[in-house]
Amino acid sequence: MNSIYVETNPDVMEVFKKYPKVIRPKIEQLRKLIIETAEEIDGIDKIQETLKWGEPSYLVKKGSTLRIDWKDKKPNQYAMYFKCTSKLVETFKVIFKDLFIFENNRAIIFKMDDNIPETELKQCIAVTLTYHTIKHLPLLGLQHKKTAH
Repeated sequence: MNSIYVETNPDVMEVFKKYPKVIRPKIEQLRKLIIETAEEIDGIDKIQETLKWGEPSYLVKKGSTLRIDWKDKKPNQYAMYFKCTSKLVETFKVIFKDLFIFENNRAIIFKMDDNIPETELKQCIAVTLTYHTIKHLPLLGLQHKKTAH
């Protein structure tokens, strides 16, 4: 596992502080998974944590932007957002169609009481953080899981 430098914009922590107490640990868990996944990828030595559209956002060289947020308009869910013009979410829908709830081609939605399937979510994070090196691969290099009969 690499040790990576997290370049954090102080405004991100202010956004975290404003989340309701019940939400903050859930968003912090998504953040932890993003950073852990980045540490597991050879060649990533720095991740930039900043705000895009007021949402905590994560950027690495050769990756696609990843955002996480909770919105008071939909208080019973939180989400991980992906660039909607990429092939990311449409690919995740093929591979993980029975595992995640999707919002169009832009997000994976989590309900408040969901147990997050971390292994599979980390696969989604990994392909996002390496997107520009793998976008030419069928299904972004993810393996379609066959269900046993």
